[in-house]
Amino acid sequence: MTLPRFPVGSIILEIILVVLCVGLALSAPGFLTGENLLNVLRNISMQGIIALGMTMVIIAGEIDLSVGSMVAFGGCLTAFLTERLAREGGIPLPAAIPAAITATLAIALALGASTGLLRTRYGVPSFITTLALLTGLSGAAELITNGFPLTPFPEWYNFLGGGYVSGVPFPALLFVLVFIVVHVIMNHTSFGRAVYAVGGNAEAARLSGIDVAFTKNTVLAATAVLAALSGVLQSSEIMSGTATTARGWELDIIAAVIIGGTSLMGGVGRVWGTMVGMIFLGIIMNGMTLLNVNEYWQHVARGVLILAAVLINRLQHYGASR
Repeated sequence: MTLPRFPVGSIILEIILVVLCVGLALSAPGFLTGENLLNVLRNISMQGIIALGMTMVIIAGEIDLSVGSMVAFGGCLTAFLTERLAREGGIPLPAAIPAAITATLAIALALGASTGLLRTRYGVPSFITTLALLTGLSGAAELITNGFPLTPFPEWYNFLGGGYVSGVPFPALLFVLVFIVVHVIMNHTSFGRAVYAVGGNAEAARLSGIDVAFTKNTVLAATAVLAALSGVLQSSEIMSGTATTARGWELDIIAAVIIGGTSLMGGVGRVWGTMVGMIFLGIIMNGMTLLNVNEYWQHVARGVLILAAVLINRLQHYGASR
């Protein structure tokens, strides 16, 4: 009788994550508790929501460096519009907040689509356009707030970023919901197949009848909206629009996507891998905090572990291709 071969290489990151969790459970007091694990999930939720969109962008062969600035801009714009609509527009605060959030998401959608348009119509690399957008959005957030946090929100607004539903953080529930939606899109729809095809070979995809421009514009616009949504959640968590938040998030988000097995060359990637990559980063940071590792050494250890995880994934893909 021949036993079926189990593809261990396909779940190498999951194995590493389990080993890491076992090690922390034995060495870090309080790690393996429901409260701490929910705290990890809450901490990664806002970045994770963006990472799911970034997965689609990178699979499509593009990159978005503006997501961290979009988070800050989204939070500041929501606070600014809420204040203006309630104070000068005479709109009741309970109605002003949804209107401000809707306007913020719409503006993010337009900015993301503009990035895609510059890429597909004029051939400007997304690396350049999103780098420019990163700087522009940071400046816009500072201009909106004039360098000071805006605090127009009522107490109930904190639920979006800091509330719980049956003991589970609300941002974590949104993270899981976005994961399900993106997973279904990428694995069970013609659009998801188009994203993989465009990232693998855009010219071949075009000759096959796929609208390459629409595909790239859509994933860049969707990621911008998800980043702005995370900005709304963060403004709710800290109860203000603050221009200095989310700096450097784009690096953590891209790292999580690459750790999860998505290729920067495009055409290859897993939504589930990104989820595992985000959990991997969250567990590392939480474990080092519980172990009272020096903050400076945390950055060093984090960099080494990220590099090691990516290297293992690359070796896995190299071995599979031989």
